Amino acid sequence: MLNEKLTVVFNEVIARNPGEAEFHQAAQEVIECLGPVLTRHPEIGRHKIINRICEPERQIIFRIPWVDDNNEVQINRGFRVEFNSALGPYKGGLRFHPSVYLGIIKFLGFEQIFKNALTGLPIGGGKGGSDFNPKGKSDGEIMRFCQSFMTELYRHIGEHTDVPAGDIGVGGREIGFLFGQYKRITNRYESGVLTGKGLDWGGSLVRTEATGYGSVYFVDEMLKVRGSSFEGKTAVVSGSGNVAIYTSEKIHELGGKVVACSDSNGYIHDRDGIDIELVKQIKEVQRGRISEYVQERKSAKYIEGGNIWEIPCEIAMPSATENEISGKDAKTLVGNGCIAVGEGANMPSTPEAVKVFLGTEIAYGPGKAANAGGVATSALEMQQNASRDSWTFEYTDRRLRAIMKNIHESCYETAEEYGSPGNYVVGANISGFLKVANSMLSMGVI
Repeated sequence: MLNEKLTVVFNEVIARNPGEAEFHQAAQEVIECLGPVLTRHPEIGRHKIINRICEPERQIIFRIPWVDDNNEVQINRGFRVEFNSALGPYKGGLRFHPSVYLGIIKFLGFEQIFKNALTGLPIGGGKGGSDFNPKGKSDGEIMRFCQSFMTELYRHIGEHTDVPAGDIGVGGREIGFLFGQYKRITNRYESGVLTGKGLDWGGSLVRTEATGYGSVYFVDEMLKVRGSSFEGKTAVVSGSGNVAIYTSEKIHELGGKVVACSDSNGYIHDRDGIDIELVKQIKEVQRGRISEYVQERKSAKYIEGGNIWEIPCEIAMPSATENEISGKDAKTLVGNGCIAVGEGANMPSTPEAVKVFLGTEIAYGPGKAANAGGVATSALEMQQNASRDSWTFEYTDRRLRAIMKNIHESCYETAEEYGSPGNYVVGANISGFLKVANSMLSMGVI
């Protein structure tokens, strides 16, 4: 519940950002955790730190004209929201998807502030993207779009200013096209301006796997404090992109069994355990649909348009998109014996679902903590670029695991310190917020 002072702050957020439901949802989740912080640190209220954090430092909207393969001019809209740089240069991905509008980018950028703070690395929060849909587009069309996108974006980014990465619809191919145009325009080989690059030209080992691996490491830590582990557990992982694939891979390595994954059309259920290599072949090589999986695996069935959260599991890993788990889905998961939820996607659980999870004994890891492994490894890529170095897979993976362990410890201890033991939502929000707030207080009113 919001106290009187926080209600005023939240109402101001709604008034200043009308129609941006996802941003309102993200802001409310953080703000409603901060009552005990204001009581203990009244200077945060006096200096209006919460109000200032909720207002982006910079919001950039621009036109992206490009020519398709039929020689038709197409026009999309681009965004970059540079939300908060108190801890370092803005850091956050680019999302290319038809659902993208300013409210989505602001919600993602706002989450990124606290997620990045939790990593303990010197990076601020930002996000960007476009309503461009890369599905069904040729490589040539994607290249021309990316070049037009970067022709505007280049003037706003840099290794000491703002460092974008990938997100939904933006993988290694798109990052390559974007970096090529940046290099062409600026006449600088500035490796640190983008992360998620190819391994041959400044990319980091583990970056592709990082968000998925990191979310599993976080859930593993949640299970450990309860005297449990992934060993012998059945898991369901939504999505079938990088996050879902490498979440599933790491769960299998730790002794669990993933029995279902999905895409936007439906889901597959393989009671013998998902064949990760087959999913990689379909999604990463063939760029196909998950329905093709059942052509190779007779133990699997495909359910078009079905609800993956109806499949009984002990561990749920939502790794697709925002608000994919409803309150009803959360009740179904709990009723079917789920003991842990780790969010690989950004805000995949609705407020109603979060309320269900927090009202039970389930271990619930919110996205800003559980999926911070991706941006953490992006920051490690920045370190390698700055030192003109390249680290081994094993070394980078150890760094990632240590970061996720530290994030868990910080969230767990902060929740206990502020009177909500076991509540990782409170722990993540307060821990991340205090790192940013203390930095802002040190820098004056800027």
